[in-house]
Amino acid sequence: MASTYSTNLALELIGTGDQAATWGITTNTNLGTLIEQAISGYVTQAITDGADTTITIPNGSTGVARNMYIECTGTLTANRNLVVPANKKLYFIYNNTSGGYDVTVKVSGQTGIAVPNGEKKILVSDGTDIVEATSYLTSSVSSLSLTTLAATSANITTLTATSANITTLTATSANITNLSATSLTLTNALGVAEGGTGVDSTPTNGQLLIGNGTGFALSTLTAGSNMTITNNAGSITLTATSLPTINVTASTSISATASNHYVLTAATTATLTLPSSPTSGDVVWVTVANGLTTNVVARNSENINGIAEDMTLDNAYAGIQLRYADATEGWVFT
Repeated sequence: MASTYSTNLALELIGTGDQAATWGITTNTNLGTLIEQAISGYVTQAITDGADTTITIPNGSTGVARNMYIECTGTLTANRNLVVPANKKLYFIYNNTSGGYDVTVKVSGQTGIAVPNGEKKILVSDGTDIVEATSYLTSSVSSLSLTTLAATSANITTLTATSANITTLTATSANITNLSATSLTLTNALGVAEGGTGVDSTPTNGQLLIGNGTGFALSTLTAGSNMTITNNAGSITLTATSLPTINVTASTSISATASNHYVLTAATTATLTLPSSPTSGDVVWVTVANGLTTNVVARNSENINGIAEDMTLDNAYAGIQLRYADATEGWVFT
């Protein structure tokens, strides 16, 4: 009865009654060479630049593809393919080529898995193509460096590392209960939908995160009237400017000066005379606090609201602001 060969490792299966007195040679080859290759074999394989590199598992004899660990070498000018047989088998692949390109491990005619330059992956042939052999990370490591962490659904209770460098963290649904790292570097800003800000630039002095309806933007506060803003490193100083000096007066004759607020408390009619020779923008405030309707604002040769007349404050407890506009309008009140 002729020998046959195992489906995945292609070990020679001696037919009943065959190889009398020589079966030990075949058995030693199976046990001492071929099985050893399959469970602990380490081999280097030069990757052809410009074409696919094909490796095999020959029946009953040594072959590169039977080895557990394959280190890919050579100089590449583009991404290349390492074509393996469809035999169901585990592979450890190390892309140690130079040039910075991927090596895709695949079954002929299939898609396979790309191993980035300088990276190591655990892969398996499922009988049709090469797929990732594992999707589980140990819960705690001292140093974690990931080029891509991608999952259709990721549920991570604890991801802990002393130093974590993740270039891309992608998941259709990602639930991370606890992400702990002494040093965590993200290449891209964490978006609003993921609980971040979406902002990846360094703020200048005084810049704040301001919502814009869809996310956040860095912006500084805008000063309103009678206000200045000083943006410092780590602080913002708001200062009120041009506040009037309050004058509570019981006098019946007041000579006003700009930037003053006069509160009239005289028991009889008070006359407040506006400043002489005012300049555009000068402001005087007047508040009636004596309950009279006969207090007077004297124009002092300037118009009031474009009219050459003094103004009687005929509203008890009135409060007005007079701002000097020009020689035609004079003092304009609000």
